[in-house]
Amino acid sequence: MPNSSSMAQFLLLALADRRELQLLHFWFFLAISLAALLANGLILSAVACDHHLHTPMGFFLLNLSLTDLGCICTTVPKAMHNSLWCTITISYTGCAAQFFFFAFFISSEFSLLTIMCYDRYVAICKPLHYGTLLGSRACAHMAAAAWATGFLNALLHTANTFSLPLCQGNALGQFFCELPHILKLSCSHSGYLREVGLIGVSACLVFGCFIFIVFSYVQIFRAVLRIPSQQGRHKAFSTCLPHLAVVSLFVSTAAFSNLKPPSISSPSLDLALSVLYSVVPPALNPFIYSLRNQELKDALRKMMTGCFSGAIKCLCSSM
Repeated sequence: MPNSSSMAQFLLLALADRRELQLLHFWFFLAISLAALLANGLILSAVACDHHLHTPMGFFLLNLSLTDLGCICTTVPKAMHNSLWCTITISYTGCAAQFFFFAFFISSEFSLLTIMCYDRYVAICKPLHYGTLLGSRACAHMAAAAWATGFLNALLHTANTFSLPLCQGNALGQFFCELPHILKLSCSHSGYLREVGLIGVSACLVFGCFIFIVFSYVQIFRAVLRIPSQQGRHKAFSTCLPHLAVVSLFVSTAAFSNLKPPSISSPSLDLALSVLYSVVPPALNPFIYSLRNQELKDALRKMMTGCFSGAIKCLCSSM
């Protein structure tokens, strides 16, 4: 029986059996990763270069784009490599690294989404205290706390999971190294219970953040509905709806993927749900935020116009 000390590699889930479908998956992952890299890169550039976006929400949006880039760069390249070269293997060390970084970025992202909800709550429900509660120092501390929480959560789960003896083979049944599928290979009852305890603590923290988000949006909607002018209500809703859409997409896909009944579980469904919560949100988040954020759209338009004008001038000067 193999164990964690002697196991050299894991076998990931093959995305398809036929070569044509493998190449189709490769092009799909390539397209979605390029879209995520381009969109999040544009947001990073716009927030960094445009002083109108040097706000608490802009700062948190910049951090959110970094976590989205991290999620995409952690899972997708290996899936693309396996689809292109007809392989399903990943080294033990590579699996541990992939697991750690995915847990780090996904935990940090949820923490940042909770902080961004607090930002919207203060902006709409306590506007007179916005500058005090969300000053530059407070924003830096909250962002640092989000990243530190993600790092600690990833470190604890990775250290515990990859110290377990594994004796149920090395086939993971997923296209990347995901916690539930690694735990299925464990044969240590005490180590398994220890990891379940860590998962329980993490779940309680996630549930607490979720309750805070729900409570905050109840207060936000009550405050918005009391705004007398229709234009004021529209402006308030336009600043909240993108964040609410991102949170809903993230929570619904992740929750259903991990809490679905075993009776409806299947490799194809597990694969589709994993793609939905690990790959699709990082690609969609920039588009969701840019659709309703006029300042962000203006900054992106200004940046693209400047780049286009610069390219035209360089082209004309070289002729």
